Amino acid sequence: MTSIRTGSIVVMVLAAVAAYASIFTVTERDRAVVTRFGEINTVRDEPGLYFKVPFIDQVVWIDKRLVLQENQNKSVQVIDSRRYLVDAITMYKVNDSRKFLTAVQANFGVADQRIRTQVDAALRETYGKRTFQAALSDERLGMMREIRDQVRIQTKDLGVEIVDVRIRRTDLPQDVLEQTYNRMQAERKAEAEQIRAIGNQQALSLQAKADRDYTVTLAESQRDGEIARGQGEAERSRIFAEVFQKDPEFFAFYRSMKAYETALKGSDTTYVLKPDTEFFKYFSGEAAAPSAP
Repeated sequence: MTSIRTGSIVVMVLAAVAAYASIFTVTERDRAVVTRFGEINTVRDEPGLYFKVPFIDQVVWIDKRLVLQENQNKSVQVIDSRRYLVDAITMYKVNDSRKFLTAVQANFGVADQRIRTQVDAALRETYGKRTFQAALSDERLGMMREIRDQVRIQTKDLGVEIVDVRIRRTDLPQDVLEQTYNRMQAERKAEAEQIRAIGNQQALSLQAKADRDYTVTLAESQRDGEIARGQGEAERSRIFAEVFQKDPEFFAFYRSMKAYETALKGSDTTYVLKPDTEFFKYFSGEAAAPSAP
């Protein structure tokens, strides 16, 4: 009786293990490929509970979520033979489980490397037909679509779908970038020197014009002043001549008074002269001061 009970328990355990080994669940993010003796038996793409032959059938799990692949610092040569560094992002997903298992044994590392190789080739070919400015213009979208379509064709046998390829950055290599910055700096410095030289030249021209205008204005003012002074002297001489003709004695008296005024300016002026000198003619009383005409 005991042996029968033990045998029943063993049978039940084996049946439970066999039942557990024959059931598998596919989730929304997975694909399941059932293989039998190394050959693909069935493919389960839809979520649900499925059965397989225990211990004979094997389940290969394949992630059907979107895979993001980064390609950084890829060296490309444009049509003018200059080289640039490109960063790109590739998005792909498995769309054929049979092909994916057959081509790369459902190994995403192998698939990633093969896709990366095709992206590199597509980048070089696409950039090789264009200039650097194309990657910075509206043509950039067309370049990304061209790269995506080319990679799709080259990877269709892998059982994957290339959803999109995006170019993140197109830049010069570091050594070329430094040379470019240095050249730009030298060009800007030369341009600044040229602008400064033009400014100095204009400043000198303005200063020379101002000096010339000042000299001309001063000369004209001095000329006009000399003319006015000459006219005044002439008028003064004319008036003196008229006065002299009308009353020579009064004119002589006036001249003597002006001479006294000029000679006796200042409190510390001392003259030593003879009393009967002509200079003191109108002080001696010998000549009376004439009346004004």
